[in-house]
Amino acid sequence: MKKILRSKIVFSIFTVLFILNSIISCRSSKVSGLENGDLLFVTAKDSGLSGAINNVTQKQKSVSFDHIGILEVDGSDFYVLHAAPKGGSQKQQLKDFLQDQANDGQRVVVYRLKSQYRKAIPSAIEKANSMVGKPYNFNYILDEKTYYCSDFIERAFRKDHIFVLEPMSFIDPKTGKTNVFWEDFYKKKNLKVPEGEPGCNPNGLAASEKLDKIKELR
Repeated sequence: MKKILRSKIVFSIFTVLFILNSIISCRSSKVSGLENGDLLFVTAKDSGLSGAINNVTQKQKSVSFDHIGILEVDGSDFYVLHAAPKGGSQKQQLKDFLQDQANDGQRVVVYRLKSQYRKAIPSAIEKANSMVGKPYNFNYILDEKTYYCSDFIERAFRKDHIFVLEPMSFIDPKTGKTNVFWEDFYKKKNLKVPEGEPGCNPNGLAASEKLDKIKELR
């Protein structure tokens, strides 16, 4: 009886250790190779707001994005600083950020500043932290009180001129006319489509020659 009981205890301990090891290994595989200041780009969907953003901003045929955040590594802790419709400008644990994207069926691709630009990272993260708590910019027209995702990142690096603002376009490349989604989007807000006004987007940032594509997080 004692042998059976001892065997069950040993088995239970082994099972717990196995599960813990699996969890740790899974976490380690996702954070392995990640560095402070890495940029996490979220792949775009084909429809809705995500599809509309991508329709007028896609620059690379092989990949397209609709969201971006910057990684902050603090000891053994990993955070993502980003601006999202849900929660506004925020500091989120990496595991929760990745889970949110997985729940939406989207993937995360890591880009990294080339070595000659990495000195900009400490001040960019400091700036990003200072913007946490600001509301999300649902109009996608630049202002000083609210931010959208790529705007948040561009501002974080603005002091070192890592990214640049460019004239925004809402033209559907297939029709040569304003994308229907955006036309209706701004009409409902009683706003003029901000064609040509300064702005930025995830696809534009990903196309920067100052970045290297590192890997996709799985």
